[in-house]
Amino acid sequence: MRTPIILFILSVNLIACSGQADETSINSNTMYFPPLSGNEWGTTSVEELGWNTNETQPLLDFLSEKNTKAFILLKNGKIVIENYFQGTTISTNLPWNSAGKTLTAFTIGLAQQEGLLNINQAVSTHLGSGWTSLIPEQENQITIKNQLTMTTGLDYSVPDIYCTDPSCLQFLNSPGDMWYYHNAPYTLLTNVLDAVSPNSFTDFFNIKLRNPIGMQGAWIPIGYNKIYFSTARSMARFGLLILNRGKWNSEFLLTDTIYFTQMTTTSQDLNEAYGYLWWLNGKETIRIPGSEMVFYEKMIPSAPDDLIAGLGANDQKVYVVPSKGLVVIRMGGDAGEVLLGPSSFDDLLWQKVEALWE
Repeated sequence: MRTPIILFILSVNLIACSGQADETSINSNTMYFPPLSGNEWGTTSVEELGWNTNETQPLLDFLSEKNTKAFILLKNGKIVIENYFQGTTISTNLPWNSAGKTLTAFTIGLAQQEGLLNINQAVSTHLGSGWTSLIPEQENQITIKNQLTMTTGLDYSVPDIYCTDPSCLQFLNSPGDMWYYHNAPYTLLTNVLDAVSPNSFTDFFNIKLRNPIGMQGAWIPIGYNKIYFSTARSMARFGLLILNRGKWNSEFLLTDTIYFTQMTTTSQDLNEAYGYLWWLNGKETIRIPGSEMVFYEKMIPSAPDDLIAGLGANDQKVYVVPSKGLVVIRMGGDAGEVLLGPSSFDDLLWQKVEALWE
């Protein structure tokens, strides 16, 4: 029922730190943040948490069968499960694919916080006129918020939905009238950040987000797209930042709590399961990539309703569950469906994860 869309991702090798993790057992009742450098990361165990130890191996077997390369489960910041498959290690860099949209959403919030932009501004304020093939009156109606919410109204039936050339960006609907998972307008958010940043989008991202939480990795241009590559632990660090609502240890990176809330809750009335580039569980309806249909179902029925997620092609996943203090990371090849966002793998995985404590 869900339309598959293939995203071709090239292999890229990045430099990363190597070595085995220095695992330190810590008090499981406090929020924990790993040091900004090195491989030290506090741990707890399924046994210490009082979870069902008999369900650990079935989860790992499932992950292995489903083409997984890296899996991490954090509880209050501590590593409970960390496993690598297919020769992948703690130092292997893997693509986030569209799960990286969540990084861009957070960076837009940082830029607004610093007064570099306002999401209600027209995109043409920063990209100039002619960034689309629309007439000026139409083009000037498209805001940064429309880019964040997939409601630009640009035509998604063009031959290449990744193409960011003006000739590919054509009028279909007025902004805010239709939700469709259209990658090209999203990609141009990095152009907006390039335009407003003192140096560049990547420098701003590295200084304001990546480095302060000890992430590594890089944005790699692939065709029209910019794909983030990093270790699974770097993805877990970002998930931990989101779990703590933009705060890392004692430092707030994103002090704009209004923006954070808007980013992680329903952002428009066309797809209630979508925030600012974040997917939201627990909603009664959902629209998915590649389809104009509304599905009357929760995104992941087996998962907690307050789960939010960054979801990328070939089942790259960063799940955050505030009610349970959980961050769950899955990176690897596709688990059976080549989809851009939600897939049947989500619910199958969460059946296994939920079994750990049920």
